[in-house]
Amino acid sequence: MIRDHIATSFHIEKDDFELSPFGERGGLGKLHELFGSRTDELMEELNEVLVA
Repeated sequence: MIRDHIATSFHIEKDDFELSPFGERGGLGKLHELFGSRTDELMEELNEVLVA
């Protein structure tokens, strides 16, 4: 889902996780549950790698 979002929006931000389809699957809370303190680092890396 993240890859598909970045493909159409060219980046992803924390606010995007409150929108569909992410919000329906736990949103920002689920993101933090899965990645914890690495959330910001991973989002930055995803934006760099998937947009390139």
